[in-house]
Amino acid sequence: MKTIFSGIQPTGSVTLGNYIGAMKQFVDLQHDYNCYFCIVDQHAITVPQDRLELRKNIKSLAALYLAIGIDPEKATIFIQSEVPAHAQAGWMMQCVSYIGELERMTQFKDKSAGREAVSSGLLTYPPLMAADILLYKTDLVPVGEDQKQHIELTRDLAERFNKKYNDIFTIPEIRTPEIGARIMSLQEPTKKMSKSDSNKKSFITLLDDPKQIEKKIKSAVTDSEGIVKYDKENKPGISNLLSIYSIFTGKSIEELEKQYEGKGYGEFKSDLAEVVINEIVPIQEKYYQLIDSPELDEILDRGAEKANREANKMLKKMMNAMGLGRKK
Repeated sequence: MKTIFSGIQPTGSVTLGNYIGAMKQFVDLQHDYNCYFCIVDQHAITVPQDRLELRKNIKSLAALYLAIGIDPEKATIFIQSEVPAHAQAGWMMQCVSYIGELERMTQFKDKSAGREAVSSGLLTYPPLMAADILLYKTDLVPVGEDQKQHIELTRDLAERFNKKYNDIFTIPEIRTPEIGARIMSLQEPTKKMSKSDSNKKSFITLLDDPKQIEKKIKSAVTDSEGIVKYDKENKPGISNLLSIYSIFTGKSIEELEKQYEGKGYGEFKSDLAEVVINEIVPIQEKYYQLIDSPELDEILDRGAEKANREANKMLKKMMNAMGLGRKK
């Protein structure tokens, strides 16, 4: 059975974009792959965080993993900082990384733009991400379009390490969904949906109540043409909404275009709101059952135990390959 690794930062509520771009795939993948789903809290602190809010978000994300349908008997859910091998392997991967290639990362450029000072962690985020993936002999990494550059660097670093030290790493492949790999803002549909957007109407979170979801979809920016048709260049708003509709119903874009032929955006948006609410409300019900339960901590304890066991095996190989410590 091949191995999948994926990590999500616990920085605020999970958006519809996060859910569609990554988490929704996990439910199907867990049946056919050996899955590790990580809450990457060490990545979160590359930018300032409120410690109490971060702690709350870590458990919230864990509860959401379970609420969307991840089975802890089939997949391993754990918190990154509870597996010290990640930070140790991350340092080793930094030492085979080059400053130039880290400075070329799009996310570093975006997050550092216009700031007087940024943490060195923001620059060295990708080698830690590489360590996250490589520790588990990962074959496939399911990601949204925005993370592809980081996975390509992970592949480069793994190949460089294998060539320079010892051939121990599996070179991971990138897996992106055919539709919905990049869900866009509801207010600026040429920009990616982001929870950090100052305009709260631009994104939907998995914990928004039904009225909020309906209001946000109905106020989503489209165009003046009034024709429900997929055209990413000329009609980015309606194209984005069609992608969401298609993913949640399993209907093709072509089917939806025919279904709404001759109908306006008002009816389309009302129906889409209903579709999204029907998907999200059951997730919310499970989430609120889990969030303060002893069961959640037990699952995270078991996940950390398994992840530590597996990660330490690879960490030992890495240390031996680089000549660190005393060989035992």
